[in-house]
Amino acid sequence: MKRVQKILSNCGFCSRRKAEELIEQGRVKIGGNVVSLGDKAQETDPIYVDGKLVSKQEKIYLLFNKPIGCVTAVNDKRFKTVMDYIKIKTRVFPVGRLDYATSGLLLLTNDGDFANRIMHPRYEMNKTYLVELDKPVDNEKIRLIEQGIELEDGKTSPSKIKLIQNNSLKITIHEGKNRIVRRIFKKMGFRVKRLHRLAIGRLTLGDLKKAKYRVLTDADKNKIFLKT
Repeated sequence: MKRVQKILSNCGFCSRRKAEELIEQGRVKIGGNVVSLGDKAQETDPIYVDGKLVSKQEKIYLLFNKPIGCVTAVNDKRFKTVMDYIKIKTRVFPVGRLDYATSGLLLLTNDGDFANRIMHPRYEMNKTYLVELDKPVDNEKIRLIEQGIELEDGKTSPSKIKLIQNNSLKITIHEGKNRIVRRIFKKMGFRVKRLHRLAIGRLTLGDLKKAKYRVLTDADKNKIFLKT
């Protein structure tokens, strides 16, 4: 048994937040009965929204090489979104986000449980980024960042940094706070000139070209959840 809003999210009908809104508005029914927020059901139970049966879609998992110049959103009135590049009929949503000026590995799916395992802080999912800075970084600042630094919303968790050149490095973190990498280096006196996500867990882009996507294999999904 699962909460109805979670079932609606997992089957790709809408986000969990949107499902909660629909339930609160009395637009969701099971067996002729209006669902209340918190009600549970079997995933096989027929669920109706506005009188229409919700179809249980096949789970889809996509790997996308996000280019700079689009936002990680399903819809946006001002900017091009990552969904403009995804040419499939099944509704999917981005797992987490990369900002407008950040490129690299982004996952999309219609599986809410899968997305939650990657995004929720308790799972401490490692994400690795290539960072190019506006000036050289010394070992002392690297040490401080790896230990965790104080930001306006709290201290960052420990991270791992590998210096590539004096002003470029790889950083592996498991936090998903908004613009966390850029804020870390800004606090230390740097401007991030380029930010590119290289990996989630042990899954990398491989030879996937910019602005292209492909379906994840089972081996790909296993790599995501392997500890780095």
